[in-house]
Amino acid sequence: MVCALGAAVCFGTATVLQAMAARAAAAGEGDGRGPAGDAAVLLRAVRHWRYLAGLGLDGLGFVFQIAALRSVPIYAVGAALASSLAVTAVVAARLLDARLSRTEWAAVAVVCAGLGMLGLASGAEGRESGPAALPWAMLGAAVAVLLLGLAGGRLPERGRALTLGLGAGCGFGVVEVSVRLIGSVSPVDLLTDPALYALLLGGGAAFLLLTTALQRGSVTTATAGIVIGETIGPALVGVVWLGDRTREGLAWLAVLGFAVAVAGALALARFGEAPEPERTGTPGPAQESPGPGA
Repeated sequence: MVCALGAAVCFGTATVLQAMAARAAAAGEGDGRGPAGDAAVLLRAVRHWRYLAGLGLDGLGFVFQIAALRSVPIYAVGAALASSLAVTAVVAARLLDARLSRTEWAAVAVVCAGLGMLGLASGAEGRESGPAALPWAMLGAAVAVLLLGLAGGRLPERGRALTLGLGAGCGFGVVEVSVRLIGSVSPVDLLTDPALYALLLGGGAAFLLLTTALQRGSVTTATAGIVIGETIGPALVGVVWLGDRTREGLAWLAVLGFAVAVAGALALARFGEAPEPERTGTPGPAQESPGPGA
């Protein structure tokens, strides 16, 4: 569970650092509108130490995530990863001067309480490998997520953000399950293991859908979809097919903790993209349109 919480801290902090770098780069490029402006802002952001630090934290968080998935039930890891939104909210309040309402501070406390209950109730990871077709099912799900990502821009505007967000969450869920399905790490076995290709394809497709969702729809709606997609489905797979269990007599506490942690994360969904800092005075030319996370 410590590794899962470490992953959440890394991912949540990385979001804020990358947002700070992107805004600093955008300020140097004027309004940065249009494909050329977006490319220039990205190139400037990549050279910023905060952006690089964020990428490093993302990599470290992924290592923590893999370690957690190999030792903790999927339902606990999924809820912990969703709590990265609470980390983003707290770090944004500190570094970006983002103003959190009392309700949002309460949501942070709710997430912490849910994770505490999960930590008390979670047992060891299940040792079952599931049906022989499960790795292929994960690969098929990853392909479906990729196809949704490729068609994402053509979806009707109504419901686009939620659909893409759910798809991205499912892609991240495929990664969570696939990590558990990989048995041997020898090169020969890995190259013939469909779970490895499901992991790679699911992760890539999830990032594609995430990017499209944040560019073309409500950040809050998309992030809510991601939280639902990456927690509920993988948790059910872990319990039904992979043998994830709770401590004796504490199943009710695990269910309650999972529900509480996810509900708190959903309340913080607007922090799926770090919020804009508070501004004072009359906006200048470069301040006409706050980012979607404002």
